Amino acid sequence: MDSFVSYAFENGIATISMDDGKANAIGLKMLAELNAALDRAEADKAVVVIAGRPGMFSAGFDLKVFKGDPADQLRMLTGGARLAERLLAFPQPVIAACTGHAIAMGAFLLMSTDLRIGIDEGARFHVNEVQIGMTVPHFALEVCKQRLSPAYLHAAAVTSQPYTPAEAVVAGFVDAIVPATELEGAVKAQAERLKALVPHSFVATKQRLRSATMAAMSSAIEADIKDWTALGQGRS
Repeated sequence: MDSFVSYAFENGIATISMDDGKANAIGLKMLAELNAALDRAEADKAVVVIAGRPGMFSAGFDLKVFKGDPADQLRMLTGGARLAERLLAFPQPVIAACTGHAIAMGAFLLMSTDLRIGIDEGARFHVNEVQIGMTVPHFALEVCKQRLSPAYLHAAAVTSQPYTPAEAVVAGFVDAIVPATELEGAVKAQAERLKALVPHSFVATKQRLRSATMAAMSSAIEADIKDWTALGQGRS
């Protein structure tokens, strides 16, 4: 597969679709293509829709990279953190069309958008780092804090509790769920609604609401880079 990300722009809406044919792993190629697509959407001043492939939004970071060059690991992890940071501050509305599973970095990507609509069955929402022997990054915890209900944050992040779509709405992973056959229509309707927002009011309010989160993200990413660098040096 030559490209993992496609870009379509129509009537003020930019649809950015991830499809690597498998798990939509967030590796270096996926990160580069997502950022390039976001650059285009920002230039187009578009409402953004980020979608996955049928049955899979994203299963998280590309695990193959963790078996390779520590420098690539650092680039991937830092790139994922910076992507979440970028989405949280993006100057246009961003909708996630969650077409299936959202796991680890896939869940953090999902929770960094402004509006999240998922399918009502056949998907799992899971912050699974603790389950696979990893520590949830500082940046990821900040993303979780600003979206997950306090009653579910500890269970999701610390005990690695997985959630069904219905549970994910209550926990805060997604805002709404619809049958898979209705997802495209529901997302389009919301995109059209968000197009009517006054741009400067949207940006100013988003910045005001997320000011504490963005400040925390900056410090969190710095702390993560120190941790990841030390971990990479320990593996070399």
